[in-house]
Amino acid sequence: MPPLSVKRDRLIGQLTDLVSINSVNPELVPEGAGEADIAVYVANTMDEMGLEVEVWEPEPGRPNVVGVLPGTGDGRSLMLNAHTDTVGGEGMNAPFNPRITNGQMYGRGTQDMKGSLAAQLAAVRALQAANVERAGDVIVAAVIDEEHKSRGTEAVVNRYDPDGAIVTEPTDLELVLSHKGFVWIDVETRGRAAHGSRPDEGIDANMHMGRVLARLDKLEQSLRTQDGHPIVGAPSLHAARIEGGTSSSVYAARCRLRVERRTVPGETASQAVEEVQTLLDALAAEDSQFDASCQYTFSRRPFEAAPGASIAEAVRATGGDVLGQPPPDAGQTFWTDAALLQAAGTETVVLGPVGGGLHTTEEWVDLDSVVHLANILARTAQQYCT
Repeated sequence: MPPLSVKRDRLIGQLTDLVSINSVNPELVPEGAGEADIAVYVANTMDEMGLEVEVWEPEPGRPNVVGVLPGTGDGRSLMLNAHTDTVGGEGMNAPFNPRITNGQMYGRGTQDMKGSLAAQLAAVRALQAANVERAGDVIVAAVIDEEHKSRGTEAVVNRYDPDGAIVTEPTDLELVLSHKGFVWIDVETRGRAAHGSRPDEGIDANMHMGRVLARLDKLEQSLRTQDGHPIVGAPSLHAARIEGGTSSSVYAARCRLRVERRTVPGETASQAVEEVQTLLDALAAEDSQFDASCQYTFSRRPFEAAPGASIAEAVRATGGDVLGQPPPDAGQTFWTDAALLQAAGTETVVLGPVGGGLHTTEEWVDLDSVVHLANILARTAQQYCT
């Protein structure tokens, strides 16, 4: 059996192709191209590789693509997960025309996360070229919509039940075992519209929202002084979006605020909503004219790998072989699809390439790290899928 070896030039060529395809999430940018074109490319690539390919649309015109390299028996299955959507390219110089400088590729999606998708495909090619026999399946999932509501991986966990998963979000080749979740909470204050010259008749919903913001600021300061989680740190919140009023000379009848609360393992969405409701109740008790409510809108739970998870042990071992030392354990403040897989009963970790500029005008990925990632993924599949 030949040794496992990732073909660097082919991997970089594939990454160049992927970055060249506009796959901006249309939920974030109304004119975004979406994932249809990149799904065609990925599906064709998987088909040429001889994988068992499934394509379906969790959302109209936005296909998931999953390719399976079957094992020989009843061994453990491993899913490699990457999303195909990106944020917009506003302010970038030719976001879909990738360029390489000093071993780094620049362009939208290079690090987040087309470098990872290219590494996943290269890892499977390496397994095929070496004729590695595995009892378990290797599953490559190229999913939509991670940048918005993760409806791609949501759909995947309803169709596939792998034993282990590696979500290849960018981690600078650190082994992420925990990350934060989030909750979106909408707050509304209600006043009474009146002409700006009639303070005796008007009740200013915007002013009342100012009181809410002041209390939220105190809550945020309190949250950040907590001991928090040993890996991901303290929870947090911020005022994400606010709107109120209709005219300069009219007392605002309504003001609306979107709050994002970042949760740590052990916290729930209901706890986060209750914090805000308690704050509103206190303000109402101080002023009979204060009228406000809050409403849960959306949430994603935090992620925490199971202690002693065998997928984590496998990545540490193979990462040590590739990098010379095991990737360091870490936590992250951002959210990933790992939380969905873990919640579905799949032991999951996060490991991805080195880079920078996520969601900015200078996104890049280190190409050596993409090759390292591919080699780790191939060796992990060889070891884990027994």
